[in-house]
Amino acid sequence: MNIFEKFLYIDRRWIFILVALAVAVPLVFPLGLAVTTSPPVENVYNEIESLKPGTPVLISVDYDPATQPELGPMTIALLRHCIARKLPVIVTVLVPGGPGLAVDITSKVAEEMGAQRDVDYTLLGYKVGVSAVILSLGQDFRISYPRDYYNTPLDEIPLMKNVKNYNDVGLVVSISGTVIPEYWVAYAHERYGQKVAAGVTAVMAADFYPYLQTGQLVGLVGGLKGAAEYEKLIDRPADGLKGMDAQTIVHLLIVVFIILGNVAYIFMRRAKKRSEASAR
Repeated sequence: MNIFEKFLYIDRRWIFILVALAVAVPLVFPLGLAVTTSPPVENVYNEIESLKPGTPVLISVDYDPATQPELGPMTIALLRHCIARKLPVIVTVLVPGGPGLAVDITSKVAEEMGAQRDVDYTLLGYKVGVSAVILSLGQDFRISYPRDYYNTPLDEIPLMKNVKNYNDVGLVVSISGTVIPEYWVAYAHERYGQKVAAGVTAVMAADFYPYLQTGQLVGLVGGLKGAAEYEKLIDRPADGLKGMDAQTIVHLLIVVFIILGNVAYIFMRRAKKRSEASAR
């Protein structure tokens, strides 16, 4: 058996091992591969940079654990950026699986950056009824959220004392693996003129580019690559950039396997034809 035959009939477990290593090694030992930022992500960054310190930003954690690996890193990056810029963050949740994630992420960033709950950020928690909640926030946050996630009345939260509705919020960012950002566009932007940005999974990103072209979204962070781009913009490498290292190496490995497989197949086919020709 020559080398090409060995490659064609290689035990697939070796391929699984190589793919596992290609994923694990860059996550443990980041390679720092270059990431180029794109205008939609830069627009979100620039919008936050343009806000005056003290201007509240609403971040809606509209996803559950199924999409957390992709959307979690961008949520953390956005929180870090806002807190570093002294922009109070109001966190809402419009999906039932999101509250636990919101608690974990806000607690992690707060501990890391020395942020104080109810002063630098507040977690309002989950409310059912996406469109009804978004519309009510345009009138008064206290309609849907008389109390926050920790059961504190909104009027007793220092961050919320001067926040009544969208007029007091500089930017809304909906981070979701579903179509919920469309609701923010329809009911917050179109009804109340609120600026809206979105963070979505890579597979959903193409659906939201038309909203960028019409100006209904001020920016878009798409998938793990978008998270990595945002981490680069704020100069805080984290899981997004690590994930892109792993993703890049795995993609290269798959391309190498495809090329080698085709080369081996071509040589084996030629060898078979020569063998058949000589047998005649």
